[in-house]
Amino acid sequence: MRLIHTSDWHLGRAFHQVGLLGAQAAYVDHLVEVVRSEQVDAVLVSGDVYDRAMPAPDTVALFSQALERLVDAGAQVVVSSGNHDSAIRLGFASGLLSRAGVHLRTSVADVGRPVLVGGVAVHALPYLEPALVADALGSRERTHAGVLRAAMDRVRADVAGRGGPSVVMAHAFVTGGATSESERDISVGGVAAVPPSVFAGVDYAALGHLHGRQKVAEGVRYSGSPVAMSFSEWRHRKGSLLVDLSGAAPEVEHVDAPVERPLRVLRGRLETLLTSPDHADAETAWCQVTLTDPVRPPAAMDRLRRRFPHTLELRFDPEGAEVALRPYARRVEARSEVEVCCDFLGHVRGGRPATDEERALLAEAVEAARVARGTADDEGVARTGVAAAEGAA
Repeated sequence: MRLIHTSDWHLGRAFHQVGLLGAQAAYVDHLVEVVRSEQVDAVLVSGDVYDRAMPAPDTVALFSQALERLVDAGAQVVVSSGNHDSAIRLGFASGLLSRAGVHLRTSVADVGRPVLVGGVAVHALPYLEPALVADALGSRERTHAGVLRAAMDRVRADVAGRGGPSVVMAHAFVTGGATSESERDISVGGVAAVPPSVFAGVDYAALGHLHGRQKVAEGVRYSGSPVAMSFSEWRHRKGSLLVDLSGAAPEVEHVDAPVERPLRVLRGRLETLLTSPDHADAETAWCQVTLTDPVRPPAAMDRLRRRFPHTLELRFDPEGAEVALRPYARRVEARSEVEVCCDFLGHVRGGRPATDEERALLAEAVEAARVARGTADDEGVARTGVAAAEGAA
């Protein structure tokens, strides 16, 4: 039994205003060839198929073509919704598509109901927003760990009664995983963290959400995104994970994806960057450049692009400067939304900082606003109630 574990395609994403659809289409071509050459039984896509809840027509067309080509190549396809996806839109016609070997899991009603592929039970958990699904799952904790524990109780009950190899797919932030700048925060105050032990009882946990390929525990892995979406990922090796479940323990092999254009991060004085042979490999790469000249050089971007024509981002960090010359957005980029709100409150009150009670209230308000935005767009919201029952039928 061979699986391909992939996630976080983010179809329709742009990278510093450069569209990534061409690179994403090249990844689909590559994936289809891997399915054929490695005789893959199933392709698992662990959430965030699209970058937004209402994807553009060309991104929907690419996904549709990908599903058709993967099935034609001989694999079944199992897809779960992520926090960027519209669960309802992604799950459209799921009952009909399952007859063709495409299994879309976007509803709480799907939890505990596996896709059976060659004797392996694949439990594809959609992204579970705690505030919206805790009651439906019978979870006493309105946290990501709480709802995933409740979901995994259903999974383990099915696995115990069925026997044989088992796989779970989940879209979450699991403790021990390394983040990057391109991921959207799914909570406030750290309540998103899920311990790897939540996934005990299955042979392999195919995770999505974090964009770097990594192993967080034995049998618990992130495939990472197949295409880089921020300069923080410039050292990542993008691709998929080939998982063989034939033996006593899963065997996992990295399968590198094609790279349309590499990323490079450069730092130094302008003249050094323009003349040093050390940076020859950056001449064909997307570049982020930080200039350290004490005085900002004139026409810096134009001069950089003569050697590095694909420079997308230019930063300044002058050597010896007493005050960093950074715009407001840069100063707050490393701070959470709650911290920014508390800073603002302190500013308008003449320096009197937020109390613990005020910080807690602001955290509650920010989290409520995040959930409300997702609900309004049906973004990453697993369906519950009547709608879920109708979808499952």
